[in-house]
Amino acid sequence: MKHLYLRLAAAIAAAAGAALGATSISAGAALDKVHLQTDWIPSGEHAMYFAGWEKGFWKDEGIDINVTRGYGSGDTVSKVGAGAADFGVADIAAVMTARQRTDMPVKTIMQLYTHSPHSLFVLKSSGITDFKGLEGKRISITPGNSHKLYFPAVAEKSGTDASKIIWTNTDASAMAAMLIAKRIDAAPFYSMHHYYQNKAAMRSGEEIVVLPFEKVGFTIYSASIIASDKMLQENPDLVKRFLRATQRSFEWARDNQVEACQLHVKKNPVVEQDDCEGSMRATVKFVFNDHSKSTGLGQIDDARLAFTYENVASAQGLDATWDPHQAIDTSHVPAN
Repeated sequence: MKHLYLRLAAAIAAAAGAALGATSISAGAALDKVHLQTDWIPSGEHAMYFAGWEKGFWKDEGIDINVTRGYGSGDTVSKVGAGAADFGVADIAAVMTARQRTDMPVKTIMQLYTHSPHSLFVLKSSGITDFKGLEGKRISITPGNSHKLYFPAVAEKSGTDASKIIWTNTDASAMAAMLIAKRIDAAPFYSMHHYYQNKAAMRSGEEIVVLPFEKVGFTIYSASIIASDKMLQENPDLVKRFLRATQRSFEWARDNQVEACQLHVKKNPVVEQDDCEGSMRATVKFVFNDHSKSTGLGQIDDARLAFTYENVASAQGLDATWDPHQAIDTSHVPAN
């Protein structure tokens, strides 16, 4: 019996030693270096990524992340497709368009915005309160801007005559100033940018009113997390860990918005704290809402996807019979 106890003790000690060794190896293992490129400049709309980076949420998943600004969804899609970035933030419309037109090897792997933040900004003093009020008015636009491409569908839903809109080509950086100076009647912006644009308007004694496209039923999917086909095929475990950290970052930032913005400003000193908080308050509503509760955070509803592609195809002149599922793989999104 004594020998039995000795053998048992030796076995337990050996197992414990093996477990300790495994833990040490795991703890000492190199982190996976990952480059995430966003879709635009690091406003408060992107605080979730930078705050999660500072909090170490990706590090907890064995990932050494680096987050850089983007130059539009199209550019981010191209960079991810070429391997210049591992993951990206891009509008699902850009992903579907690139996939169909050039067979770009990129897919949406997690849906972020359940409806589009496309909107037009007008001055309260203009008296414009809806899209019908824009008939005969001047709207600034940049070449290829998706607001103009989508506007015919918005006009139809709101009973507005799109042919009576006067589109004025303008430099993107000048649109807000031109609106405040009343040189144009409306300007296209994402609605989460209202806070800091309105700050500038208020300094001039004006107030900006938002006309969101989704208020007339134009509820199409927008920003998403993307990855290349190669990443999905060769490193699905990294994809799962990356998305798990992404979910955690978004949920934590939603519940800790002031601190999230403090961490965001630490990474991006050009952003003011109150501007970040204003953008974040608006952004979380596009991610956490009844639709995401129904589908699950990061997942896609087939009916809304079909509506999204219908409008993207119409705006971009794409094949209406093409299956948009070819540009999507949300199978690695953790259950929420």
